[in-house]
Amino acid sequence: MVLVSWTDLEIGNPDLASFGAARFGDGVAYLATVREDGSPRIHPVTPIAGEGRLFLFMEPTSPKGKDLRRDGRYALHSAVDDSGGSNGEFLVEGRAEFVEEPAILDFASSLSSYPLAERYVLFELSVEGAMMIVYEEGLPVSRRWKNDPEI
Repeated sequence: MVLVSWTDLEIGNPDLASFGAARFGDGVAYLATVREDGSPRIHPVTPIAGEGRLFLFMEPTSPKGKDLRRDGRYALHSAVDDSGGSNGEFLVEGRAEFVEEPAILDFASSLSSYPLAERYVLFELSVEGAMMIVYEEGLPVSRRWKNDPEI
């Protein structure tokens, strides 16, 4: 699989990428995956966005990892600070790829802001679309980016 990386978002829409990195850098986000029966599943995760890449570490027995290995489609939404969305929302979607290469594992580990256990497995997330929502005078204002390989 050829990943559409976080770098593609940074090049395509730098303001959106910067906003997203800040929102994901705040801690927990919510990952949507597809169960074997096709129904959605939501998981709290701590994404790692940096150096042009987007990663997720997780327990090897995690249902989200099993979902992603079977069907890599995902959506990742930042946590919302309050009911008014005062710091905005950020969403990316794409496909996840299981990573086993030691160099990439080491690289992703070096970007992590939290301690990692040796047993954790790693996924790299493509960024095929992104959206931010901010609230101005109580009204939602959205900006979107969609990767178009034809451009």
